[in-house]
Amino acid sequence: MSSKGRAKQAKYIFVTGGVASSLGKGIVASSLAKLLQARGLSVAIQKFDPYLNIDPGTLNPYEHGECYVTNDGAETDLDLGHYERFLGVPTSQANNITTGRIYNNVITRERKGDYLGKTVQVIPHITDEIKRNFIILGDTGQYDIVLTEIGGCVGDIESLPFIEAARQLRWDLGQHNTLFIHLTLVPYLASAGELKTKPTQHSVKMLSESGIQPDIIVCRTEHPIPLEMRKKIGLFCNVSSNDVIEAIDAETIYDVPLLMKKEKLDQRVLYKLDIYNDKDADLDQWKGFLGKLKNPSDSVTIGLIGKYVELKDSYKSIAESFIHAGAANETKVNLKWISSETLTEDGYEKKLEELDGILVAPGFGERGIEGKINAVRFAREKKIPFFGICLGMQCAVIEFARNVVGLTDAHSSEMDKESSAHVIDLMEEQKSVTNKGGTMRLGAYSCKIEKGTLAHQIYGKLTIQERHRHRYEFNNQYLEQMKTAGMTMSGINPDSNLVEIIELRDHPFFIGVQFHPEYKSTVLNPAPLFVNFVKACLKNAIPLMRGAK
Repeated sequence: MSSKGRAKQAKYIFVTGGVASSLGKGIVASSLAKLLQARGLSVAIQKFDPYLNIDPGTLNPYEHGECYVTNDGAETDLDLGHYERFLGVPTSQANNITTGRIYNNVITRERKGDYLGKTVQVIPHITDEIKRNFIILGDTGQYDIVLTEIGGCVGDIESLPFIEAARQLRWDLGQHNTLFIHLTLVPYLASAGELKTKPTQHSVKMLSESGIQPDIIVCRTEHPIPLEMRKKIGLFCNVSSNDVIEAIDAETIYDVPLLMKKEKLDQRVLYKLDIYNDKDADLDQWKGFLGKLKNPSDSVTIGLIGKYVELKDSYKSIAESFIHAGAANETKVNLKWISSETLTEDGYEKKLEELDGILVAPGFGERGIEGKINAVRFAREKKIPFFGICLGMQCAVIEFARNVVGLTDAHSSEMDKESSAHVIDLMEEQKSVTNKGGTMRLGAYSCKIEKGTLAHQIYGKLTIQERHRHRYEFNNQYLEQMKTAGMTMSGINPDSNLVEIIELRDHPFFIGVQFHPEYKSTVLNPAPLFVNFVKACLKNAIPLMRGAK
């Protein structure tokens, strides 16, 4: 094949972590990918998680934070949300692989006899399957660079097969086609008044014992790292001091691409991968977003009503969507995290009175459901801007059925099997499902919007696509009763007639959606529903209170 018609030959970057978890590998990987993308390169990011679950779909949010959903219906790690928010490029099932999926693939092939009777072992069969998944995206010919974030910490037993597979891939592809970035912690000991490099040295030593010498070391720190200390880290970790990158704590995660640019991380990566690129990273739009984010002209307080509020990562995409929407409105969004379980106590209204808007969040199960329904009623009756997502929309339907339509026993069959009015019921195709993992209505589906509605005003089009993750739906047996009482079903799936959007016309802003618009919100393309909800909250804010915020 001539060079003119040849597909791109991808190069591979691996991001590992040591010393401690939650240092921000996903943010560093996303920031580097953003810088490379801003130089005109085509970049993909993927996450390899060491746990044995096939995917995070069955994990409690307290275990692993939110479960992110892609267009193709994959339930994935929340880091994929960061990848999409930074790059503005959709991810897929291929972008998130777990140990469970790797072993499942290998065992399935063994049961079919694909290994011709050989003894199936971690090496070579598991590591070969990992390598095959490492390069799936690169083999499409669409990308110049594929970044792979390896979950967990170096030294964890469950991460070892991933580390070994990455080591083998360097041997297969060569040094200029692979690059290893190791993220570590340089802690500050207040009692001694100094930064300590020993944890980084030990972490790199542990990685090298697995056969990998990092090319670049990124040091997470609370304080600037002096040049002499960078030289010390370089000397004892066998890298140039130019390849010791400072990742100082930032005001917002969206500062990190600029900080990494200042540290010349992208330049060092391109040099080591032998990629000639004389473009400077064009971050003008990104800087414009940061300017609006950091210099708001107004502020609003929005209550996020949920049952997992103790761990804010449970609603990560929603929180980030409010950051995007706030910047778009040049408004600081103060989120007030309210446990729905506390909204059944006497005097719960006091917790809602000073809010400029109310969002009822997604979730599963009956715990806290009545508190969510109470929050909906408060927003409806007090004319406070309301936004319900997935279960939040279903709570709005239940509340309206009970208190407006007069079906006092109305409920969801998920919560109350004995209710005489299941206005929310199990989807027909879900009734025969017994397995929980990956069996919901997942991924992107079309929605037709009724002309002249609030939804039409928000989206500015009559057909949209949004991502779903649910088993229960609006029960169309109650469609006419709800319409007669004043509820508008402004969005319908054209194939299943599933109600996707509900709204109330005699309200400043009252909308509920069965889908998850937060999954598609990005820095440079914020979700329209969030942008307009924040705008409505601004209009609702009491002028004197707004001036005092």
